[in-house]
Amino acid sequence: MTKAYLFPGQGFQHVGMGKNLYDQFSLARDYFEHANELLGYRITDYMFYGPEEKLLETQIAQNAIYLSSLIGALKEGKDFQPFMVAGHSLGETTALVANGCLSFEDGLLLMDERSLEMEKAFKAVTSCMVAVLGVEDAVVERICEETGELVSPANYNCPGQLVIAGTKLGVELACKELTKAGARRIIKLQVGGAVHSPLMQPVVNYLKNKLPTLKFREPNCPIYPNVTGVATIDLNEIKQYLTLQQIKSLQWTTTIRNMLLDGANEFVDCGPPHVISGMVRRISKEILINSAGV
Repeated sequence: MTKAYLFPGQGFQHVGMGKNLYDQFSLARDYFEHANELLGYRITDYMFYGPEEKLLETQIAQNAIYLSSLIGALKEGKDFQPFMVAGHSLGETTALVANGCLSFEDGLLLMDERSLEMEKAFKAVTSCMVAVLGVEDAVVERICEETGELVSPANYNCPGQLVIAGTKLGVELACKELTKAGARRIIKLQVGGAVHSPLMQPVVNYLKNKLPTLKFREPNCPIYPNVTGVATIDLNEIKQYLTLQQIKSLQWTTTIRNMLLDGANEFVDCGPPHVISGMVRRISKEILINSAGV
């Protein structure tokens, strides 16, 4: 089978995440304990026992998701042989560790440090993200543009589901018009601000300075960056797209379709089955997708 591994973004964090991995696999346990040492605190305590409010903090949530999804794949040991990888939002960093481009340590510490920069950007402007269900992409795009406020498409997740991000006022105005346009549901996301929007420019500035200090290695397999959804193994492109994804919309539908075109015949969801798997099945009902057992 030609396996494509998919790594989730923020939003699925929950009390108890990763505990089964820790309890059942010695390799997973070693990775979790190494992470505790690197971070200087026991993030596993927050992951396994909460409180839930702690897991809503950007830094804790992103580190926890990185660890749970990555270790869920790495626990396979020598059997972990991805043909291609992709990550949804913050999952792109996780995917770059999974394909050998970044070390486990550099990926975690980048996640940890970048989350603090994102938190600063969240606090600078009151902003949010919402998932819009049941409206054509072109209609969502037009309504966002017509608000006259800073709000734009952020995540093209799957047919019939488009996430928008922007200032609180911009999103509220857009939601009002989207409801009139027949939106089936509008769901506020559990993130601190407007990721994949121009409001994240300070994080782009940080990454432009940070990424050159990290050691990037030739990847073991292609990654499909969020910005393009097209396979690459070029390190300059990988760094560029990892930076730009903070302010550019996420092309997840394009990513999955291109993976299929490039030969993927089995997908492995490294998050909870109802998140990535649900979106992928809406892109194609013929896709074979299994869980990594996170």
